[in-house]
Amino acid sequence: MAETARTLSVTPPAEPAAPAWTPDQSAELYRVESWGDSFFYINEQGHAAVRPFGDERLGIDIVRLTEELERRRIGFPVLVRFQDVLQARVRMLNEAFITAIDEAGYGNRYNGVYPIKVNQLHEVVEEVIDAGRKYGMGLECGSKAELIACLPHLTDDGMLLVCNGVKDRTMLSLILSAQRLKLNVVPVMEKYAEFEALLSLAEAQGVVPVLGVRVRLATRGSGRWGESTGSRSKFGLSVPELMRLVRELERRGYQDSLALLHFHIGSQIADIQVLKRAIKEITQIYASLKQRGLGIRYIDCGGGLGVSYGAGHARADSGVNYGLQEYANAVVYAMKEVCDDQEVPTPIIVTESGRALTAHHSVLLVPVLEGSRRNTAEPVELPAEPHQSVESLAKILRNVRDPEQEPEELIEAYHDIEEVRIEARTLFSLGYLALDQLAAVEDLYWSIARDLYERLRAAELDPTPAEVLELEEKLTDRYLCNFSVFQSILDHWAIDQSFPILPIDRLDERPDRRAVIVDLTCDSDGKVSHYISALPDKTALPVHATDGDTPYYLGFFLMGAYQDIMGDTHNLFGRVAEVHVYADAEEPDNFWIERVIPGAAIHEMLAQVQYFPNDLNRRMSEIVKRKIDAGVIRPSVGMDILGAYTACFNDTTYCDVGGPGLSAHRERPA
Repeated sequence: MAETARTLSVTPPAEPAAPAWTPDQSAELYRVESWGDSFFYINEQGHAAVRPFGDERLGIDIVRLTEELERRRIGFPVLVRFQDVLQARVRMLNEAFITAIDEAGYGNRYNGVYPIKVNQLHEVVEEVIDAGRKYGMGLECGSKAELIACLPHLTDDGMLLVCNGVKDRTMLSLILSAQRLKLNVVPVMEKYAEFEALLSLAEAQGVVPVLGVRVRLATRGSGRWGESTGSRSKFGLSVPELMRLVRELERRGYQDSLALLHFHIGSQIADIQVLKRAIKEITQIYASLKQRGLGIRYIDCGGGLGVSYGAGHARADSGVNYGLQEYANAVVYAMKEVCDDQEVPTPIIVTESGRALTAHHSVLLVPVLEGSRRNTAEPVELPAEPHQSVESLAKILRNVRDPEQEPEELIEAYHDIEEVRIEARTLFSLGYLALDQLAAVEDLYWSIARDLYERLRAAELDPTPAEVLELEEKLTDRYLCNFSVFQSILDHWAIDQSFPILPIDRLDERPDRRAVIVDLTCDSDGKVSHYISALPDKTALPVHATDGDTPYYLGFFLMGAYQDIMGDTHNLFGRVAEVHVYADAEEPDNFWIERVIPGAAIHEMLAQVQYFPNDLNRRMSEIVKRKIDAGVIRPSVGMDILGAYTACFNDTTYCDVGGPGLSAHRERPA
């Protein structure tokens, strides 16, 4: 009679219960305070939450919002726009400058403009304009298409539109037409040839143009976008070119045409001292030109007001060393100091703050589809006649469980299991080891690895042995999530940008797993490779174990700047579903949903690459008909198959997770 397989329990000895975990500990673990910027926090229920007004007046529980989205059967992933956060950021920016101007006794005003390239979505732009109307907020465009989008929004007298970027004659002509309508549109000259083209067109139209100039400063920005500044920057006029332009304006009697000086030292200014140096340099240029008789009214400090993506992030240039008020103070006081010294009137201050206005208002909610776990405690089924490799590992497992084992012996055990595993794989590849024996080797290897890691980590060895770091990396879970890195967080892949990510629920429980977040695409780069947390190791995210039934959602925060508009369609994953949320204390759970925008349908994504439903249906019908005629399937079955194929055109491009949601599982009895 053949022997039956036996099992070997690999469950480790019971450990003392861990102390209770609190929401405050989760907030510290995920560094919420450092990136939440008064908007995001973890509430007493252990749920991620948002204060949409940036103060204590009202909070929205993101878990409750998620349950409402489930109830409405809105497919995930979902991008949530907290529109009140946009309004709050506009208010905070303008009031910071108003405060700085009042305290400094600055003799002019602030005129912010929103650079729509950061997020051109119409509702975002309109929300910013509406919130900024009382402050005289303007817009900035950087292309012909953006100019076309911006011009009809100049409904308020004097509303400033700054036009950056390379401009062809059509764009310059349209800008001059806007000026003839008495709209406050200022084209910024990026190249001297652009200035010559503007003068030529203005002369042909019989108008005196209004213009600005981008100046290449000697001051260089710091961090990731430092290359956009200095003498080798992509755009701008050098000081000799600026003086050539000034002399040409003077020759024509157009001294008042030069309305604006512009500079830009990066999309995310990390160091406030760099900003102060740049401000003083551009203001010295301004003062010299004012003394020469030029009619400059504005100094445009460009973009770069930074957003802190979290303390302790993987990249140092993901954060900033200043706050919003300090930024405003730096601009105002540095500009005033130079103007006072040079005895010239202070200019209108312009900034093109986009990231700081929009980043916080968007949160991407992503369901975890499954967790691939090496670190499990399932019993190992041993073959009836275990191979020597299996017996060796079983013996090592028993030894590792011995509490008397010293750390040096445990490290030696790790070397031993590595050797046994390599030998087993070699034997299998040569045909000398059966598949079930190899499976047992793998199961035992991972069980021993888990125990070794727990024992060695508890020993708190200093310095940490390389073997412990290897085990940690090997035992990290992979959480497959329903999204695409390339569509929703392209900057993570493209420029290594860090984004805050955390579970939205169970934040009153200790996260007992470490996971790498991977997406639906077939690309090996389709993963999040570094995270913001208080842990020394930023290569994995602290998460909770998932049971496969209860939904587990991750929130990706600070998604509002650039990510909405720069997404790639890898594997034809399209735009995710989107909801616009407003706060209201009179509504259940303090919010109401103003608008739901479905995610891109399959037929929309196919059309982008020239696949069209009519043609695809015709081709598929021909295949089905051939199979029916050949007797492979019955006609009714063929029509069912064709109908199912056709119905998919209107589906979302993401996985349909379906099933009961968070609320259903929470209401289950224990």
